Amino acid sequence: MRNAFASELTTIAGQNKDVVLLSGDIGNKLFDKFKEAAPKRFFNCGVAEANMISAAAGMAMCGLRPVAYTITPFITSRCYEQIKIDLCYHNVPVVVVGVGAGLSYASLGATHQSCEDIAILRVLPHMTVICPGDAHEVRSALREALKIDGPVYIRLGKKGEPLVHPCQPEFKVGRGIVVKEGSDVCILSTGNMLPTAVECGEELTRRQISTRVVSLHTVKPLDEQLLAEAFSSYSLVVTLEEHSLAGGLGGSIAEWQSDRIGLKARLLRFGTADAYLHESGNQKYVRQHFGLTSDSIVARIAETLSEQAGR
Repeated sequence: MRNAFASELTTIAGQNKDVVLLSGDIGNKLFDKFKEAAPKRFFNCGVAEANMISAAAGMAMCGLRPVAYTITPFITSRCYEQIKIDLCYHNVPVVVVGVGAGLSYASLGATHQSCEDIAILRVLPHMTVICPGDAHEVRSALREALKIDGPVYIRLGKKGEPLVHPCQPEFKVGRGIVVKEGSDVCILSTGNMLPTAVECGEELTRRQISTRVVSLHTVKPLDEQLLAEAFSSYSLVVTLEEHSLAGGLGGSIAEWQSDRIGLKARLLRFGTADAYLHESGNQKYVRQHFGLTSDSIVARIAETLSEQAGR
């Protein structure tokens, strides 16, 4: 994902002279081509992320289109007040990009894990929250984010995530992308769990459970039309995210659901528990710990459907 982001941003910077990149002392080699193409529009702000956000706000107020980039917890929770006051209060067009979100840096411990960023940013007025599902979505998300006249948060994985789409899909902020059609269960995935969602959909289909898989890449604003259709057409709607169950995609949809009556579907949420993990392990290990593997997810979906059928 990060390679696709760097490549696309370099291309965009060649087309738009107002685009500037601010980095929190990370990605220096990653952005070599950007620096060659636009040497005066790359700013290494060092380990001073709060100042980086404030500087980006000032640049935006002067007519530039800043993109601020660093590791997710350092560009979200570390400088939350600057995002709230400098970006959202003034509603300025800055794209905040968090790399290594969720459990991507799980092996580095709690300081580098970020399972609360969607929750804290989606509650801020004017903020748009986008979580691309693969590298193709990253490219489209960045282009669309730079068209928004307000603050945007883009949540990235790290590297090596498999491609789900054969090419760049039609991408619109606030509109989900149907990856696979089905009629029994609807899986709504956000961010880098999309490949796992596809695996789950394929395995459920093999079990004669027809499964629809959607990349719900925009957590704010939600695709309310798609949600209304899903909750009216399916008996079970599933959310899948590498984020805390408290406040993420599933929590956001639960809020949406609670304001409506007469919906058909039950909501089943998959994410990380409301707890710190006091162990060391890679992303795969921590996903297993939290039950975010395709085997665990499929088993629980099948069990839930069986419970519903037995009522």
